Amino acid sequence: MTQSTIPNYGAFITRVSLGGILLAHGLLKVLVFTIPGTVGYFASLGLPATAAYLTIFAEIAGGTAILLGLYTRLASLLSIPVLLGALWVHAGNNWVFSAEGGGWEFPLLLVLLALAVAFHGNGPFALRKLPVIDGYIPQNLKA
Repeated sequence: MTQSTIPNYGAFITRVSLGGILLAHGLLKVLVFTIPGTVGYFASLGLPATAAYLTIFAEIAGGTAILLGLYTRLASLLSIPVLLGALWVHAGNNWVFSAEGGGWEFPLLLVLLALAVAFHGNGPFALRKLPVIDGYIPQNLKA
């Protein structure tokens, strides 16, 4: 087996890790904190309710797409503003995530994972595309 024929399992592991975390965080906002609770928390940060709804949608839809390997580069790039928002929220809480209010190292790690997935693409075991929307996605973002 040559180097070019070995599947990139590192890209797969990174993709599944990022997608699983995003999906879990989106579901946490719906099932545990509840949508009204999440909206209230965003309001306490000075953010509009729209930001809470968009964050929930981005984490659930984006996490699912990344997890399944659907337009992984695009979904990863689109998740970066949400992850930078999480980094902003936790920036004043010290380094470690076990600090009160959660530190900023975990949100930073997620930003870096999103960048890694955007650079590396799907890896093996990815669905890759949906025929219904495939024509609307730029070619270089389809991997």
